[in-house]
Amino acid sequence: MYVDSSKEAADLYIMNHVKAGDVLVTQDIGLASLVLPKKVYAISPRGKAYREESIVTALDYRYVAAKERRRGNYGKGPKPFTNEDRETFCTSFDKILSEIAGESQ
Repeated sequence: MYVDSSKEAADLYIMNHVKAGDVLVTQDIGLASLVLPKKVYAISPRGKAYREESIVTALDYRYVAAKERRRGNYGKGPKPFTNEDRETFCTSFDKILSEIAGESQ
């Protein structure tokens, strides 16, 4: 699917087309927070499952980090993606798929 090049076009498309039971892989915490109430499973590429109970804390951390960047304080950036990250993702993804399969029975 192609969307226009505006800043939030892809996010808006996803928001308008996901439905309960879909799985979203994203590192965008804001987008994850918007799909969770729709009963969409959201997981990061490193395998961290986003949950409604913990997403507020993640959003707060994102806000604090953005304030620091506006002040000129930049961190080192994300760590390189590792085989352990890949394994964590696969394990988390399998768990989500198992949960979905269990719900459909």
